[in-house]
Amino acid sequence: MVLRAGLIGLGVMGSNHARVLAALDGVEFVGVFDPAPNVPDRVHDRPVFHEVDHLLELGLDYAVVAAPTVFHLEMGTRLAEAGVHALIEKPVASTVEDSRTLRDLFAAHGLIGGVGHIERYNPALQAARQRIEDGMLGEIYQIATRRQGPFPGRIADVGVIKDLATHDIDLTAWVAQQEFVSVNARTAYRSGRPHEDMVVAVGTLSAGTITSHVVNWLTPFKERTTTITGEKGVLVADTLSGDLSLFENGRIEVGWDPGEFRGVSEGDMTRFALDRKEPLLAEHEAFRDSILGGGARGIVTFDEGTRVVETAERLVGDGLQWRLR
Repeated sequence: MVLRAGLIGLGVMGSNHARVLAALDGVEFVGVFDPAPNVPDRVHDRPVFHEVDHLLELGLDYAVVAAPTVFHLEMGTRLAEAGVHALIEKPVASTVEDSRTLRDLFAAHGLIGGVGHIERYNPALQAARQRIEDGMLGEIYQIATRRQGPFPGRIADVGVIKDLATHDIDLTAWVAQQEFVSVNARTAYRSGRPHEDMVVAVGTLSAGTITSHVVNWLTPFKERTTTITGEKGVLVADTLSGDLSLFENGRIEVGWDPGEFRGVSEGDMTRFALDRKEPLLAEHEAFRDSILGGGARGIVTFDEGTRVVETAERLVGDGLQWRLR
């Protein structure tokens, strides 16, 4: 069976989605909707429409929504009402209320909804999660992420928490296989825009793992690291390069135990050789296979995406309260 797929939104991420859709096995990429006056008439030899109805008239099995976040509810609703599965770029919607509306709407129509939290498909994080499941680190004590870089001019409708920190909220819970049970944040507004552009957040996960997240749009270099500390050592994932390294605790013979914890020492360091499939391609393959298999497998569901937005809104609210004191 070949699935007919469309694309909504032809910005930076939309253009990348178009590239992947045009070459994706088992999928026929049929067209694009984007109302902007300056978009081309065709992309990868597929037509570009200025009315969403014209795209829907082509008869879609699913669509990728890469429009600005403020339009996710509207576009998702149109797709659900037309019986079309949807892969929506993160965050799933602008607010918790809108996210829940989409989640419930797709469930009511028996449709598969996925959220584009692409970091789950990064080879470094996929390898880290597998090694954690295999017991390489033992109990997970802490997960720390750093996601910094210059301001992306295309983002205007949300702040750095919902745009960037949602990556870290999702990947942290996913890698640890735990849920956030508490979060706190401090935010800053340094660039004159109405939304926060810096955040430092801390959290606690359901099995007691503590987390910290440094995220901003005001750093003149890009940094994307996840450091996972456990009882046996540390995994460091660099999702820009797709590298994963293990720093093991040292193995020291102790002939006398005075009954106190004496910390750890440096042990061996290993940099793993990983298969490096493009994360966006892996994300598309997982969504395609979920539709063909009749169930959500290996994707970020709308329910999971909604929980991410719930956590993000708690961070935004906590940061705002601090700012107003």
